[in-house]
Amino acid sequence: MAHHHSHDQGHDQGHDHGHGHTHGHGHGHGHGEAGHSHDMPTVTESSERKVFWVMLLTGGFMLAEVVGGIVSGSLALLADAGHMLTDFAALALAWFAFRLGRRPADPLRSYGYHRFQVVAAYTNGISLFAIALWIVVEAVGRLFDPVEVMGPQMLVIATLGLLVNILAFWILSRGGDGNLNVRGAAVHVLGDLLGSVGAIAAALIILWTGWMPIDPILSVVVALLILRSAWRITKEAGHILLEGTPPGIDAASVGAALGEVAGVSDVHHVHVWSLNTERFLLTLHAVVEDGADRNRVLRDVNRVLEERFGIRHATVQLEHGGCAHADRGHR
Repeated sequence: MAHHHSHDQGHDQGHDHGHGHTHGHGHGHGHGEAGHSHDMPTVTESSERKVFWVMLLTGGFMLAEVVGGIVSGSLALLADAGHMLTDFAALALAWFAFRLGRRPADPLRSYGYHRFQVVAAYTNGISLFAIALWIVVEAVGRLFDPVEVMGPQMLVIATLGLLVNILAFWILSRGGDGNLNVRGAAVHVLGDLLGSVGAIAAALIILWTGWMPIDPILSVVVALLILRSAWRITKEAGHILLEGTPPGIDAASVGAALGEVAGVSDVHHVHVWSLNTERFLLTLHAVVEDGADRNRVLRDVNRVLEERFGIRHATVQLEHGGCAHADRGHR
């Protein structure tokens, strides 16, 4: 339910301002309320559980792969183990972000800790860049100075790794989870899965032909695939951290939609951004026609924002005549 507050904020014009706050699923948005839950609690609990189990799987097998890589001398295995170490740290960070995100808002953090999930996802993306670079540097060194690789040991470890990564990817992918951290974790696991496939292929070629350079060559191929995914995750998380507009929502489309609301003559100072991948926030000024019911206009504006754009938390300033901030250069 939208709330309407009529008060003087000290402007010379003396306009009344209506601030509409819509609250989806009965949760608070840091307005002095004790409770603070997620927009989509079932997805969040599911996401946290997925990340926890994949974290355990990844951490456990990483140790086996380190031993296998050292024993066999395979860069493909060691690179995959290094990537899995990064995965383990990233998954632990993501899991911590979910736990932290459940903490209520407080006076210092009126939106709670939801943005920490995006910071974790951004960190995951950067870590992918770092590990891919390490693989490429190590592989180039091995091309100039080939290392003897034991094919049988490499094949066994790589096959086990493939099975573990398939299980992990299945856990993260089922249910169509759109959470940025879960998608980031899935990208990590997909990189590991591709790494295992590459390691199996390299082991087979070494067993059949004895051609050692295939190990670092396939490592570079996997590194390039990881880089492509890393760019996508980092770009999306960075966009949210820079307060970019959510996909499919912009000031022009919001203004056009609200221009159709009866009693609204103008919409301006529209700002839309994301708290995380599931929560969109908006502030705007709406000029109300003389004689229009301000409470009804406020309810209609908030209803359009939620139904058309999925925005459940909007701060709407209602005005009569000119903009209250026009003389302040407010943007």
